[in-house]
Amino acid sequence: MRPLLYSIRVPEDARLRVLFTRQQISARVAELAAEISRDFAGDSVILLGVLQGATIFMADLARALTIGATFDFIGVASYGKSTQSSGEVRITKDPDQPVEGRNVIVVEDILDTGLTLNFISRLLLAHQPKALRVATLLDKPSRRVQSFQADYVGFTIPDEFVVGYGMDFAEQYRNLPDICVLSPRPD
Repeated sequence: MRPLLYSIRVPEDARLRVLFTRQQISARVAELAAEISRDFAGDSVILLGVLQGATIFMADLARALTIGATFDFIGVASYGKSTQSSGEVRITKDPDQPVEGRNVIVVEDILDTGLTLNFISRLLLAHQPKALRVATLLDKPSRRVQSFQADYVGFTIPDEFVVGYGMDFAEQYRNLPDICVLSPRPD
C-alpha cells in the first residue's frame, strides 16, 4: 500500500488507501477528452456537471477538450451524510442554460446505483437536446439498482466507498488529489 502524504485528519476508526493516483487520473481524463473531442468534432458541447462531486473532474476534462464547450451545473442529492444512497433523488439546483437542440454531456463523479443518472437523463431528454451523453469518472456496476450505461467511463471500481478528487464523505476529503478508499480500520 502506498503511504499517504496528506495532512488531512482521518477519524481514528477509519483509514484512507490510494486507489488511483493523480497521475493515473490525469492520463485517463485526457483519454476521455480526446474521445469526446473526436465524437463531437466540428461542434460544441455543454458540460453539465453534477454538483458537487464532479466539479474537479469537469474542470480537468474541459481543459483537455479540443472542441468548444460551455459549463453549467445541476445539483442533486441522494447521499446526505451517509456512505449509502437514500434511494431518493432530488434536485437542489436546476441548469441555467437551455439544452434544447444542443449537445449535452452530463459530467458525473461516480455511477453506482444508476438512480441519479436515470433521473437526470429523463429530466434532460424532456427538453430535447440534440445529443445527450454521460461521462463518469468512476463506474461501480456492482451497486446498480437501475440499469444505466455511461457513454464515457474513466475507471470501473469495486464496491468500496471512495473520496478525493471532488468526492466526499460528509463534505470532507474533496480536496485530496488522488482517489482514495475510505474504510473502517480493521479491529
